[in-house]
Amino acid sequence: MPTPPPSTSWDFGLDRVPAGEDLVGIGADLEVATLYEAYSVGVFPMGIGDHGAEPIGWWSPDPRGVLRPRELRVSRSLRKALPHFEVRVDTDFLGVVEACAAPDRDGRWITPSVIEAYVELHEAGWAHSVEAWQDGRLVGGLYGVAIGGLFAGESMFHHERDASKVALVGLRDLLLADGDPRRLVDVQWQTPHLATLGVREVPREEYLAVLPTVLSAPLPPCWA
Repeated sequence: MPTPPPSTSWDFGLDRVPAGEDLVGIGADLEVATLYEAYSVGVFPMGIGDHGAEPIGWWSPDPRGVLRPRELRVSRSLRKALPHFEVRVDTDFLGVVEACAAPDRDGRWITPSVIEAYVELHEAGWAHSVEAWQDGRLVGGLYGVAIGGLFAGESMFHHERDASKVALVGLRDLLLADGDPRRLVDVQWQTPHLATLGVREVPREEYLAVLPTVLSAPLPPCWA
């Protein structure tokens, strides 16, 4: 069981942020304690410079994209694809993050400092990867932050068709393993693609209201 880090001196209070404003602050750092505190109150980092360069922006979207694990939509074609992949957990966290940060990806935002920070968060027991493997190769996956019943998804990638979706199904199965209904996947912003998978938008106020209940759930068995 990972141990929560000491409190950070940074203030992520959202009571002064206007409705509909996604960017809630600039600055701070990417230390483990800072990241843990941010996710615990509904905030996450992303640089506001070109391709995620500094300064660090802190975000709490309004509305927020969320997925209840039981609401994941698995198409017929995806069901057929599942047996062709092996799902693994945390066997190549760095490989997943580096693939998500590939310089040829559109909208890339994961910088070397972000990679370093999340590797440290992973080593502390709070960041995890769910991976899709095929013929001994890492061909897709996702990574994010797990605190209590919250899985805050950061990014996903695929080198083979459906590989990232297979990893998402794997995440769903991990979160449903003990049947706890409090679990929630935060995807930050809903996109048309994510909407087809069951992601919906909720007002930030609603997300923040349910977050303490989500965090009160135990970590999924695989990470506890």
